[in-house]
Amino acid sequence: MMTGFHTRFAPSPTGFLHLGHVASAFHARDRAGTQGKFLIRIEDIDAQRCLPEFEVALLDDLAWLGFVSDGAVLRQSDHLPYYRATLERLHDQGLLYACTCSRAQVKACALGVAPDGSPVYGGTCRGRSQAPGQPHVWRLDMAAALSRLGGSPSWRELGQGAVAGRAASFGDVVLGRRDNGVSYHLCVTSDDARQGITLVTRGADLFEATSVHRVLQELLGFPEPLYAHHGLLLDEAGCKLSKRDGAESLRALRARGLTAPELIALARKALDLAAFIPEGRSADR
Repeated sequence: MMTGFHTRFAPSPTGFLHLGHVASAFHARDRAGTQGKFLIRIEDIDAQRCLPEFEVALLDDLAWLGFVSDGAVLRQSDHLPYYRATLERLHDQGLLYACTCSRAQVKACALGVAPDGSPVYGGTCRGRSQAPGQPHVWRLDMAAALSRLGGSPSWRELGQGAVAGRAASFGDVVLGRRDNGVSYHLCVTSDDARQGITLVTRGADLFEATSVHRVLQELLGFPEPLYAHHGLLLDEAGCKLSKRDGAESLRALRARGLTAPELIALARKALDLAAFIPEGRSADR
């Protein structure tokens, strides 16, 4: 296996970690190897759902497992001005527009469903003048962005080769939210660049979002990392392990007497069983 990558594990403190998180952290650290770096990042821009007590718990759980960051732990909520400045760079390129549509309106005018399951925005506010003081989000004009780039950029999946991007199928994604002015797509792409991440490891549920991230990397002049998406751990009903759906927490597993090596071994075995093979999409560029 190739080693020496700079990788990251980036949980959100919206609940306690579960075995799926252990698997994802192991996947990242394993690919960093002894010659690379494994970084921990706290993705906590959602102030309503992310709580300090969950951050304390997840950092304690990771330390107990032996997952220690090879550098300062980056907390996204400490860097909102940086993300807003990055958003402003796209605004200066003329690629953003204000959208005042409610969620219900977005759903009603949706042009279809994006690869990640979200509604494809119908473009109601594209070309409209912004009303001063009116609550809004900032959307990327995807057609304009792809025209500037000459198409949707591909990406390189570790062990699979080039994968053709299909950013157009996401439509005009939100890059600036109403509550804090920034969004997941913007923050994660910016952080991967400034932390020097050379291999992005994450679950298969974010595979398609890579198309959007590659567009942002190209527009902002960020380096292009490699990607390595892993299979998802499922519950008995065949659904992805989720904090929201009550997946047994790492805290509970610790209380039942499982040791750190035992849990890591379980996670590693589960990853092998959940091997993810991306759908075949050849890339021309």
